[in-house]
Amino acid sequence: MAGLEGIEQPRGHSRAAAARWSPAVEDEQALKALELFGNPAEAEVPLPSRPESAATARRLAQVVVLRTWRLSPKLTEDAVLLVSELVGNAVRHTGARVFGLRMRRRPGWIRVEVRDPSRGLPCLMPVQEMDISGRGLFLVDKLSDRWGVDLLPRGKTTWFEMRVADR
Repeated sequence: MAGLEGIEQPRGHSRAAAARWSPAVEDEQALKALELFGNPAEAEVPLPSRPESAATARRLAQVVVLRTWRLSPKLTEDAVLLVSELVGNAVRHTGARVFGLRMRRRPGWIRVEVRDPSRGLPCLMPVQEMDISGRGLFLVDKLSDRWGVDLLPRGKTTWFEMRVADR
């Protein structure tokens, strides 16, 4: 993504440790993504429908859930994983050039939406232990409290919601 290339990993960490995402670690790339693309908690953020946009969407979700909303690292980790799955589906299966990411919070809940121009509905498939793909919606179904798809005149919004403990 423009502006995110060449950002170095934190010094003093092994490659394996630096490559593993951790919501408790300050992520300069997440703040950079927020600056470059906008805040999905304030308005829908359009992202190019390319595989590398999943990383941008994860970073945006991380900074919103962990820093802006000040929710737990565990909830952040789950939300980031589910954002990645919805974005991956939008990139792989819709043929869109752009998709939108939107995040909302209301008392007791967070909601994440991925909008794309395809009216093709995602399908929750049975998952076997040895499957190497097709687990995206299975994870969304297991880790979120509810999820669904809203058809629009031109496309759809796939969303998930998670309960949160309000302070």
